[in-house]
Amino acid sequence: MIKNKFLIFFLSLIIVSAEGLNKESDEDIHSEDDRFDGVNIHDALSRNPDVQTFTGKILDKHGYPWEEHEVTTPDGYLLTMFRISGSPRSPQKANKSIAFLQHGLLSSSADWVVTGPNQGLAFILADAGYDVWMGNARGNTHSRKHLYLSPKKKKFWQFSWHEIGQIDLPAMINFVLEHTGQEKLHYIGHSQGTTSFFVMGALDKNNVMMSKIKSMHALAPVAFMSHLKSPFVRAMAPFVNSINWVTSMLGIHEFFPSNKMMKKGGYFLCRDQSLFQSVCANVLFLIGGYNSEQLNRTMLPDILYYTPAGAATDQLVHYGQEVNSGKFRMFDYGMFGNLNRYGSMKPPNYDLSKVTAPVALHYGDNDWLAAVKDVDKLAEKLPKLIGKFRVGHPKWNHLDFLWAIEAKHYLYDRVISLMERYED
Repeated sequence: MIKNKFLIFFLSLIIVSAEGLNKESDEDIHSEDDRFDGVNIHDALSRNPDVQTFTGKILDKHGYPWEEHEVTTPDGYLLTMFRISGSPRSPQKANKSIAFLQHGLLSSSADWVVTGPNQGLAFILADAGYDVWMGNARGNTHSRKHLYLSPKKKKFWQFSWHEIGQIDLPAMINFVLEHTGQEKLHYIGHSQGTTSFFVMGALDKNNVMMSKIKSMHALAPVAFMSHLKSPFVRAMAPFVNSINWVTSMLGIHEFFPSNKMMKKGGYFLCRDQSLFQSVCANVLFLIGGYNSEQLNRTMLPDILYYTPAGAATDQLVHYGQEVNSGKFRMFDYGMFGNLNRYGSMKPPNYDLSKVTAPVALHYGDNDWLAAVKDVDKLAEKLPKLIGKFRVGHPKWNHLDFLWAIEAKHYLYDRVISLMERYED
């Protein structure tokens, strides 16, 4: 068992290192001096039209009107959001109720549309008459931009999901409400999209942000992580401090960035004619739990075209710290770092009593990242819990919340029914 843990750890480190080396192999497209990159005009991913328009291309393909918006955070990150303001079944009109969708770790807005109409949540919400907005957190393929920092530099990647909840979500939500002239919206998050929401609520001063939420729907909610089953995360967690130190020494600060090699590999190895398609499926199952009957394997090349979408290594490290501590708390910088930043030897816990928006927790029995016992613990600490809602399929895993063949039947119809109850 110990040997297996070390093996998985070193394989993970090799993957991260390989990604970093691949990133540096495009040196010819970078300027000699990128201390000020404008809007990262020298960064390959931030100007790759195929990556940047993937969400839009899917919407165009199916005839859904869409818009692209960019919001600047107080600390200079430029975040891309996509909006679906109507559908063939629900024409555009003013003052539609807003549904804001936020992706998980290593993901992007494409999560919500890749499976197409009648299956992708963004399409289903648009057909149901909602004004749908999809956020993209700092550092992913749609938001690798900053007013003056280059994603080649360490400082660009000095964030975890704490900053996504503290800075990105308020910036995007406030932009949406200001742009539409509305006062409140519905929030739907998956995995890290739930974690960052709980951070936003815990840090909310005077209930400013929570008062703008009609209802929050947490798909595969992640806060406490003591009981997760994923062997990948379990094996990685004891080494999070080592990973952080080694990647820092190697100058690698991005985890699993998207690149051409991974896209081509995803297509050729995972398409229907490939002998390796089962391997692709099993990689996903190893992370989130096994449920072969709900995975449309034909979709694997499309899914792996935009996933992984990149993240800061500290996002993964922060989750590893949660597994080790059994707590939902701020980033652990070590004893001296904590004393300097927090005034205490250990990082403070997030105060979930301040998450005063109505919250519905949607969970699955076979979710290897959001274990039922951890969801139960989270539910006890939320002051306005709408309820805990178990998905009726016994093998429902972490990624089924996004891509399951029967997601509409088992999950999305119920989410929309609950949202309707919380209209003002």
